[in-house]
Amino acid sequence: MLPFLKKVREARRPRCTALVAAAGSSSRMGGVDKLLQPLDGVPVLARTLTALQLAAGVDEIVIAAREEDILEFSQLCRTYGISKCSKVVRGGESRAHSVLLAALEASPEAELLAVQDGARPLVTPELIDRVIAAAARCSAAVPAVPVKDTVKLSRQDGAVEETLERGRLRAAQTPQVFEASLLKAALQSALEQGAPVTDDASAVERLGKTVFLVDGGEENLKITTPLDLAVAEAILQGREGAR
Repeated sequence: MLPFLKKVREARRPRCTALVAAAGSSSRMGGVDKLLQPLDGVPVLARTLTALQLAAGVDEIVIAAREEDILEFSQLCRTYGISKCSKVVRGGESRAHSVLLAALEASPEAELLAVQDGARPLVTPELIDRVIAAAARCSAAVPAVPVKDTVKLSRQDGAVEETLERGRLRAAQTPQVFEASLLKAALQSALEQGAPVTDDASAVERLGKTVFLVDGGEENLKITTPLDLAVAEAILQGREGAR
């Protein structure tokens, strides 16, 4: 009876494909590919993919990569047992273009698409599953954390134009999860109109759709500079020490 009930629960759960944005240039990492940098002995991208592999809500993984990285990322998946990865595809001219190309390669059975930065290696399977569950209820969900610093809106000459109300500000993270047709339509529209979108949620917001925020994780940082890599190492060491 228990295996039967498990199958029933899985049948009711919407299928979800994770789209991994991994086609960036790592321009602020001093000329090295941040996704292949070791983080406590394991490449950054491998840690990100492992979290997606372990997330119960993720059924498939599609990676968008630079053309020269496709074979290496495919081998990385084999090395680290990322069996959910079905494809590594060539990315586009921008992040939005890369995500759209990956979305078009997702299984047609995928009802949800979860966009994950390849350079967020400290994301947890639990956070991934929480955001997916939220998107299953509301069609568009994004993890976010409160902004700690006071944020100033500046003019072109460097003067302060406005101090924003910090209590309402949130820093968005990934995975950002959307109903599949909604995300593809939003990215297609943004690209066709040349709209500058800084994340996938902003593309969806352009269509007038509501995006809901889910509590993110303070440790779910994005590796952008060598300092971020050092901070991530310290966080991992803290996690190991807490076990």
